[in-house]
Amino acid sequence: MSSNRIPRRPDVTTLELVGGAEALTVDLNDYDERWPEMYLEHRRRITDALAGSDVAIEHIGSTAVPGLAAKPIIDIVVAVDDITAEEDYLDALLATGYELRVREPRHRLVRTPARDVHVHLYERDDPAIDAYLLLRDHLRADANDRTLYESTKRSLLSKRWDDMNDYADAKTDVILAIKARARAARGS
Repeated sequence: MSSNRIPRRPDVTTLELVGGAEALTVDLNDYDERWPEMYLEHRRRITDALAGSDVAIEHIGSTAVPGLAAKPIIDIVVAVDDITAEEDYLDALLATGYELRVREPRHRLVRTPARDVHVHLYERDDPAIDAYLLLRDHLRADANDRTLYESTKRSLLSKRWDDMNDYADAKTDVILAIKARARAARGS
């Protein structure tokens, strides 16, 4: 730790899921050319809200992969300096209309009231950010894994899910296999 950095506060230790579990009711949509524009609109909104803060913002998830069918939810990752310093980012995002959905160790999630944009906040250099970008970039480049991922999602969405997080967990094995191939392709 550098001598000029204020010591971090302890982070939360449990998952707070604001509003409780929610049933998954969305279907996969074919890729929509408007998704990158929606991302850019929210990137500007986030940048304006956090003016003066040094943040990195990236479009992640399936809507960030041209040609990939996706739930019509724009996922965005924002890297902040200190996840525990919520006063540096959370109040400003809530003031622009985002709602807090998740507060858990090393991660916060805010979303639009329409639930069509999810903003994932992590501390800068959190390995989760690299994992999101690794998957996104690999799916952009590898048609076979893009097809595998889409078919897996279609298969899973044919089932009823009482909680969106359960659907996300069900994709884990396929995502891990794709990430392993992505790391091998990247040479790391």
